[in-house]
Amino acid sequence: MTRRHALALTSLLTGCGYHVGGKSDLLPKTIQTIAVPEFKNLTVRYKFADRLTGAIVREFISRTKYHIIADPTQADAVLTGTILTFAAYPTIFDPATGRAAGVQIQANMQLTLTERATGKVLFNRPQFDFRERYEVSVDQAQYFEESEQALERLSRDAARTLVSAILTAF
Repeated sequence: MTRRHALALTSLLTGCGYHVGGKSDLLPKTIQTIAVPEFKNLTVRYKFADRLTGAIVREFISRTKYHIIADPTQADAVLTGTILTFAAYPTIFDPATGRAAGVQIQANMQLTLTERATGKVLFNRPQFDFRERYEVSVDQAQYFEESEQALERLSRDAARTLVSAILTAF
């Protein structure tokens, strides 16, 4: 490829709006700190709000420049959340025993990011739904409870998706 062709291709690609995905940040420049207080949990799932809030904090810290704090009165923006529902139900049954061999967990959340100074809602998802599947061993000798690991995966996936949605206003 000649230098002229390379230059033409470069100008064509840069002129058409191509950019690296996942690098945008559509929050106002005035936002430097985000408070992430523990989410409310309207379900009976023990410590789920702790796990989910922790996963969101870790995701913000690892992927953004924002300082994440717990105190809403000291932050530029506040992310509030409520876990509305949590369900676990069998999806696959062992034909020999009739016992569940696969389970799906599902959580539904309500999330809002608000600019503290103005009260402006920067991000709002009244129905943020996540699912995770796991298998259950039908052999009692091989049985291993995997629901906690599935809950951890669900929390990480929800955090990753939430932070991406906030940063890209998607």
